[in-house]
Amino acid sequence: MVIPRTDPTSLAGRRVLICRPEPEASRLARQFQVAGAEALVFPLLEREPLAETPERRSTILSLDEFTHIIAVSPYAARLLLEELDIWWPQLPMGLNWYGVGAGTAKVLAEHGLKPRKPEEGWTSEALLKLPSLAELNGERVLVARGEEGRELIRKTLEARGARVTPMPLYRRFCPDYSATQVQRALDQFAPEAIIALSGETLNNLIALSANCSHNLYDSSVIVPARRIADQARAAGFNAPCIPGSLADKDIVAAVTEQLAGQDGGSGKAK
Repeated sequence: MVIPRTDPTSLAGRRVLICRPEPEASRLARQFQVAGAEALVFPLLEREPLAETPERRSTILSLDEFTHIIAVSPYAARLLLEELDIWWPQLPMGLNWYGVGAGTAKVLAEHGLKPRKPEEGWTSEALLKLPSLAELNGERVLVARGEEGRELIRKTLEARGARVTPMPLYRRFCPDYSATQVQRALDQFAPEAIIALSGETLNNLIALSANCSHNLYDSSVIVPARRIADQARAAGFNAPCIPGSLADKDIVAAVTEQLAGQDGGSGKAK
């Protein structure tokens, strides 16, 4: 959908709860504050790099045996590049690099690479539509990812004939918040819009909100993809919205449009 440019005061006094990890959460909060909103950072997903293992080192050292290298997130891309800088002062030629979305591709590009990314969208489904991943007869694919997550990329590429090596680089977990912290973020702050950019984040939010008095399900919730929007609707959220992209400006614009629509009486979910 086309999102209009955000007016500098379009969110004056509106309350936005940002549940994405740091440092992205604080960066996005500043954008909301520029638009006049009250933004509360309340990460519901934290990430921690995994210790190196002999198996992972062996995979890194055999990088030149792969044809395709996929990073599933900006964080995965950064961790992968840090390890490659240690073991590969000069990267092997002929590798095809991929980012699941523009943000991930940007991290790779800033390292001097020329990554491929979906022409539209920023999901695993969108990445898998790339022609270069359509037929992979015996080709080796490295997937830099978290410890747990969706297996769609691995299973789909294996079905297309690839030999896929998942390489977990970090683990995700929900921060251990006290009851007071949860009450402050959900009951006292009473957000009108919530930023939850993964299914795991959304699940953590739902679990923590079970004992709060504020009806979060009347809040607009910004989610990254249709699959998560369906998950939000099934949980009871009335207005899940997918922004035009996951760039900060488009997330702010999506919240602006959603809250303006509610003010106009539509309350229409995207």
